[in-house]
Amino acid sequence: MTVGVQVKQTLAELKGIQATLKTFAQSGGNKEANALLLKNARRVALVIEKMEKRLGTLEFEEPQYKGF
Repeated sequence: MTVGVQVKQTLAELKGIQATLKTFAQSGGNKEANALLLKNARRVALVIEKMEKRLGTLEFEEPQYKGF
């Protein structure tokens, strides 16, 4: 498995984690827990943003990773 594929797979997994955190936060119940879930969803969003930038750099520097 190439580095490009691993980075894209990790990004997909992070987006899934973010969606799960948001879903649990919207399910109601404990407001403190919901706030914590949303806070962590925002943290994951920051990681996703940085990973997407890194992927863009990787694809620019190593064209063979583009489009995987």
